[in-house]
Amino acid sequence: MKYHRLCVLFSASVLLSGCASLGKGVAEAYFEKQEQVDTRQCEVRGSSFVGLNAYFGSKSKIKVLMTHGVGDHTPGYATQFSEKLAQALNLTVMSNRYKNISLTDSGNKNKRLGNLRISRFLDQSKTKELLFYELTWSEITAKQKEVLAYDNSGAYSFRRAEVNNLLKKFSNDTGPDPIIYLGESRNDILTAFMQSFCWMSQGGWQELPEQGSFSCQLNDLTASKVVSDDDYAFVSHSLGSRITIDGFQKIADAIAHSTQLQSAQKKLVAALQNKKITLYMMSNQLPMLQLGRGLPVIYGQANDYCQASGAHYADRMLAKTSVIAFSDPNDILSYAIQPGFVEKYLDSRLCLDVTNININIATVFDGFGLGSMANPLEAHIGYDTDDRVVALIAKGIGNQETAEIVKQRCRWIETIE
Repeated sequence: MKYHRLCVLFSASVLLSGCASLGKGVAEAYFEKQEQVDTRQCEVRGSSFVGLNAYFGSKSKIKVLMTHGVGDHTPGYATQFSEKLAQALNLTVMSNRYKNISLTDSGNKNKRLGNLRISRFLDQSKTKELLFYELTWSEITAKQKEVLAYDNSGAYSFRRAEVNNLLKKFSNDTGPDPIIYLGESRNDILTAFMQSFCWMSQGGWQELPEQGSFSCQLNDLTASKVVSDDDYAFVSHSLGSRITIDGFQKIADAIAHSTQLQSAQKKLVAALQNKKITLYMMSNQLPMLQLGRGLPVIYGQANDYCQASGAHYADRMLAKTSVIAFSDPNDILSYAIQPGFVEKYLDSRLCLDVTNININIATVFDGFGLGSMANPLEAHIGYDTDDRVVALIAKGIGNQETAEIVKQRCRWIETIE
């Protein structure tokens, strides 16, 4: 009897082991089969738009500013994206070094506001140039997030299950930033953005300092000429989109409150008012980040500020701001910009126009009959490495330059009034 029981246990062990291996093999084959055909959706709703490549038709230089979202970042976080973008623009030559500016407040040179890292890309003939500015502002919030350090330490975290501990660390890294942004640090983060924009207006690659701590003044004749001559675009992720919009609204307020502008400042204002820029927002969060905030000083008056016949046309900040909002429906922290949002919640002086792009960044798969599933983390952070996103930024949609991958993989639905 004892021998018989041992045989049964041994047989069961072998059988279960075999079933486990078989189950693993079936699961791997199941997921590999689903990944063979990329069925991720890409739907563009709005007007057609040109990408950065179109700017080279009239100008030789493009300037792009990247602003990150929640979580701790270090300089260089956008390297993969900038190089993929340069490749899509056929810019195959790049500088052998980066320029790093430690940002400081012009009113307080001892206050650190993060880092601005600049890289340079050119085509083979050296006639087309992309200057890529990467703003890292998380240094501003890092000190306040130290209050959660104990929760992440081994003195406490060992009590959690492994997966839960990973999720808690992710939450502690990303969750506090939107809360901190609503507090006293908001002004410092916006100043970092304004300083970055100021450095974009200070000329070309040769005019930028190699490295060191500097502050920038946006009030001279050089800035007005550079703003007039160069083309600008802005790329942001999650909270970075709110920072970018708020930064421009702060510039608009500064212009409006300057009752006695100097001659050079007036020329800079005129240069901005004739400027058309594009904001590419990845994992757009504007609707969520509007919660609990007051309305802008000026809203619901787009026709008055943006039409040449409008009563306040002379007080606009920009000629046009095109917003290209990327959102993965499976990104739990991403939202499309619904009709009426711009008119009610964003500054009319920016003359905003919105195109929504619903795009599956994460692969949707069948969870063994339990329903369709997608990795929400991948859906949140994978925008800047997605070839379709890069192609849309580089060459747009609904024009002769549209990239082949966009033609094949994205559906464009034009919307009209």
